[in-house]
Amino acid sequence: MALTELEVDIAIVGAGPAGCAAALSLADSGLSVVILDKDKFPRDKICGDALSADVVNQLYKLNREIGDSFLRTTRKHQAKGIRFYAPNGNPLDISFQQKQSKPKGGFVMERFNFDHFIMEQVRAEANCRILEGQKISGITVLPDAVELGTPAYAIRAKMALGADGANSILNRTLVPAKIDRNHHSGGLRQYFENVRGMQGEGYIELHFYKEILPGYLWIFPLPNNRANVGIGMLSRKISERNIDLKATLHQLLKGHPNLKFRFKDATPLETPKGFGLPLGSKKRKLSGDRFLLLGDAASLIDPFTGEGIGNAIRSGRLAAAHCRAAFKENRFDADFNLRYDNAIYKAVWKEMQVSRQLQHLLKFPWLFNFIVKKASRNTSVQLLLTAMLDDIDLKRELAKPGFYLKLFFR
Repeated sequence: MALTELEVDIAIVGAGPAGCAAALSLADSGLSVVILDKDKFPRDKICGDALSADVVNQLYKLNREIGDSFLRTTRKHQAKGIRFYAPNGNPLDISFQQKQSKPKGGFVMERFNFDHFIMEQVRAEANCRILEGQKISGITVLPDAVELGTPAYAIRAKMALGADGANSILNRTLVPAKIDRNHHSGGLRQYFENVRGMQGEGYIELHFYKEILPGYLWIFPLPNNRANVGIGMLSRKISERNIDLKATLHQLLKGHPNLKFRFKDATPLETPKGFGLPLGSKKRKLSGDRFLLLGDAASLIDPFTGEGIGNAIRSGRLAAAHCRAAFKENRFDADFNLRYDNAIYKAVWKEMQVSRQLQHLLKFPWLFNFIVKKASRNTSVQLLLTAMLDDIDLKRELAKPGFYLKLFFR
């Protein structure tokens, strides 16, 4: 079968949040854009499904109408706070600060629905063509273009954006590098129905038990009495301790005192599904001649929380801004594209460093137990931790030994 030839200004590989954010940010640019994705939408995406407050903020930065439309959707569960479980099993509830303008705490929404929502926003844009079910089979960077091949299309673009996730073909082809297990996490997700203790509370749960440190088990409530349950752990620790994540998840749900009663009558809706998380705890090459990497393809996942959707949308916005400048100056070379790398790390590196330090602190279970004990007895400490969830400068204090000395002696 003859291939359909297509020439565009910008080719975006991947129709997740990063790729869609880039396309939406280019809607009024006058540039021709094509999005290619190997799947057809709506489709499942293995994820924890948690959407932080930053995700909502990033949607509003894309477009106020998009932000408002998202808040009106009903296929999501509002998160009112976080319930932490210390290694010794003791809980601590931290409520999100609420603002009248829009919910502060974020939501839990299946990626099947969220990605479909943001994709539908792109479909309305006249300058963007969407090609679904098109897996990239070849990439060639030429002096004057990038050529992308699929089973049905031969695409020629002046700039390519790799927004195709943790296993990005643009990343693997143009920036080949082995997985660094010190900056990578392995995870599992499993949907359940009828998990006890979820109804009406509105808290997402993070369980930090000694079997999985530095990592955690999560329980995130979804509409219709369902929950996203999963486990994530640093890949180096998985390898060093020869951990079977599926077996560990099963053992914790069936045997841990905090969990076994709650899952006694719960119904699994799928088998556990695995995924990898390239963490943003070290700087990487994000661009080169005629290409940029976005979202998970650029390893922009928070090392402590494992959340990456907010940064995916942020990277889409920044990539679009860079593309406008590139076409204005007619510069697509690697040296010029380093401006994009710098813009990304200017926006996220401070928080990535703090999250990396917090990840290291999880090596000390006694410290986590102490914080939970102290906060459960002291309203002021609870309020301080609540503020830290929303303020990067305050959060930085959590990574300093002096913070814990003050807690200990006061």
